[in-house]
Amino acid sequence: MPLRWYGNGDPNDPLYLHFSRIVNFTIHGMAFAATNSGLWLAQQIRHSWTHLGWFTGIWLFFLMSHLVYVIIRKPVPSEDSLQKE
Repeated sequence: MPLRWYGNGDPNDPLYLHFSRIVNFTIHGMAFAATNSGLWLAQQIRHSWTHLGWFTGIWLFFLMSHLVYVIIRKPVPSEDSLQKE
């Protein structure tokens, strides 16, 4: 089920900021997948790029670091949000 945000976004709301970080991570992951799959395909078709493994590995490290950042920054549920459910 897709994420939905009803109403106007408040940049001071921790839950809104968390969803923003999730969307940024998703865009980062999509850019990683598209770029690296294209580069690996081009390597298979045309010529060998000796440093492509390093490039992919370093970018994957930054992608996983971004994921850890998103998980660590997840807001703690407050009493107000628990009562709304």
